[in-house]
Amino acid sequence: MKRRVVVTGIGLVTPLGIGTEQTWSALLNGQSGVGPITRFDASDQASQIAAEVKGFNPEDWFEKKQAKNLDAFVQYAVAAADIAWKNSGLSITDDNVNRVGVITGCGMGGLPTIEEYHGVLMNKGPRKITPFFIPRVIPNMPSGHISMRIGCKGPNLTQTTACAAGTHAVGEAFRHIVYGDCDVAITGGAESVICPLAVGGFSAMKALSTRNDDPTTASRPFDRDRDGFVISEGAGILVLEELESAKRRGAVIYAEVVGYGQSSDAYHIAAPPEDGEGAARCMAAALRDAGMNPEDIDYINAHGTSTPLNDKCETLAIKTVFGAHAYKLAVSSTKSMTGHMLGAAGGIEAAFSVLTLHHGIIPPTANLQTPDPDCDLDYVPLVARESRPKTAMSNSFGFGGTNGVVIFKRYA
Repeated sequence: MKRRVVVTGIGLVTPLGIGTEQTWSALLNGQSGVGPITRFDASDQASQIAAEVKGFNPEDWFEKKQAKNLDAFVQYAVAAADIAWKNSGLSITDDNVNRVGVITGCGMGGLPTIEEYHGVLMNKGPRKITPFFIPRVIPNMPSGHISMRIGCKGPNLTQTTACAAGTHAVGEAFRHIVYGDCDVAITGGAESVICPLAVGGFSAMKALSTRNDDPTTASRPFDRDRDGFVISEGAGILVLEELESAKRRGAVIYAEVVGYGQSSDAYHIAAPPEDGEGAARCMAAALRDAGMNPEDIDYINAHGTSTPLNDKCETLAIKTVFGAHAYKLAVSSTKSMTGHMLGAAGGIEAAFSVLTLHHGIIPPTANLQTPDPDCDLDYVPLVARESRPKTAMSNSFGFGGTNGVVIFKRYA
């Protein structure tokens, strides 16, 4: 009999707030986390805006000396995991220590640290490189530090699949529990690469919005006037747990994880195929895994990056999979408020999908003022919608043509 998996903890560190409640409240109010870049002088950059995490104090989670030796993406991940773990009510015991795993996603790792210490190497020589350089930059450090922080000794993995990494992490964690490799998994994504090299690199690809004079409206998925995504940072972590374990201890169950799909476009390093067929295959695979028909899905948290190509192609993919039901679905892109957190996006958006089911409120697509004629679905424009969706699908599609989809169901 297939083991069932539920969500019993949620932790968020985002440009909308430190903590799940603060972030969720801001999201429902349509609040934007985007503003001018403050991390460095961006005056010579084509894109001068970002969704930065504000008010984060590393010393709330780490001793000052330790915090100094951790890149921000690791700090955010550990903080979000700490919030999620406490929210779950779980604790490590002799009985479960080997049955709790950590599976996280990250797109680029400690790029700001690489940038910083390349300067040190060039200006001061190799002997001035800190011995913490390598442990600060490698992408699996969030999962390593989370396991050390909480004391869990189960599977410990990192997915590095660009903008699909967080979703792949959640999906793999789900499967680890289904297959019996662990009973609990701390999972999600983390990213922090708001630095000159990343902003310059994405700008060179013409991927970022240049709406520098109006940052809060720059991320506008499915809008006719969208011109690129807004780079963002943060961490979103879920605690997944085998259902019987959660029931035995009387845990709060936010939602059930019921399906996971993966696919490859095999098409282009950055662009999706124009008909969105890779994304469509991925959504169909998640539906098969869940044993669901397309008509069973009520809400989709779209990848919805605010780039001209992605939003059109994702819309086409949804129509391919859902047919006439596509026009009955609620679809929204929370990136309209958070910006695009790259490898963290899937973790954050999985959490938003779960909270949508738990609270019965669908977050809006902010800034959708003039819909693109090619994007003609119900994107829940501008204002959150009270509803009682029973199911939610969360989409993530990454450079290299890698796709991931997870499906959640309201637990009853």
